[in-house]
This record gives sequence, C-alpha cells and structure tokens, in this order.
Amino acid sequence: MRHNKKFNHLSRTASHRAALLANMSVSLIMHKRITTTLAKAKALKKYVEPLITRCKDDTTNSRRVVFRYLQNKYAVTELFTVVAPAVGDRPGGYTRVIKLGLRKGDAAPIAFIELVDFDKNMAKEEKAVKKTRRSRRSGAKKETAETDTAKAEEQAGEAKAETEAKTEEPSAAEEETKE
Repeated sequence: MRHNKKFNHLSRTASHRAALLANMSVSLIMHKRITTTLAKAKALKKYVEPLITRCKDDTTNSRRVVFRYLQNKYAVTELFTVVAPAVGDRPGGYTRVIKLGLRKGDAAPIAFIELVDFDKNMAKEEKAVKKTRRSRRSGAKKETAETDTAKAEEQAGEAKAETEAKTEEPSAAEEETKE
C-alpha cells in the first residue's frame, strides 16, 4: 500500500530523481523559465519553492542548505542576489506552471514553469480607478481624493519648474537691451 506517499516518483530511482530536480532547479533559477513535461513541472514546483523561501534569509547556514540541494554555486548566488530581493515580500507561490498542450512525438502534456516576478507579460498592473457618476462608497471617494491631490501636486511641480526655467533664461528682448 502507498498510504501518505504524496510526491511523484517520475519513474526514476531516488538518486536519479534528486539529480533531475536539482538540474531543473538550476536551469529555472538561471533562465527564470523552462519548458518541460507537466509532471516534472509540478514536481519541480514542490522542490524549488522551499529553497526560494529559504533564500529570503541570507545567512551562511541558508546558503549551505540551498547549496546542498542545488550543487551549483552560480545558481545559489543568483538565487540569493537576484531572486530573493524580487520575492522578498511575497508569502509563497513563487512559481507558475502554464500548460502548453501535448508534445507531438509521444503526446506527453507539456508545460512551462517560470518564476512569477520575472515575467513582464504576466505582471499585474495597477487597476485604473473606476469613475462613476454616483458613488456612495467612502473608499471610492478616498481613492479619487488621493489621485486628485497627486495630480495637483504634479501640476504644481510642473508650474514651478516652468517658472524656474523662465527666470534662468533671459528673454530675447532683455539680451538686445544689454548689447
């Protein structure tokens, strides 16, 4: 019976599976996105996310623990210097698996796995404030008031910059009178 044995063995021995996941993790960290089968992508997600969580705390012990799994010092350096600051405020969910369809040769389901904060196309943009004619919500009034004050400050800054530019550059009429 296989009660409580939850991870996918991927039809490999333990050492082969560990090497496969370590190499795929290194590729994912270095390239930020890799394409593989769906089963391997799901297994990789469970393997690499705890490592990314570990890299949020940049200590010698954390680096040693991560190196024990990855066995690649360049990937560990990339993980702690580039990836960790990008995901520092995210409470998990560092990777995304997107299905691509079936592989032509053997009809295996293919997917790509990527680091969430490094995909520019999928990045969430700030939503525009929805303007309605009538709104009784106090939150909507606060948001519009904040945007209005921000716009007013921006316009004041532009006007100030224009007046400074005018005072710095003497007009053509003033230059003729000096000559």
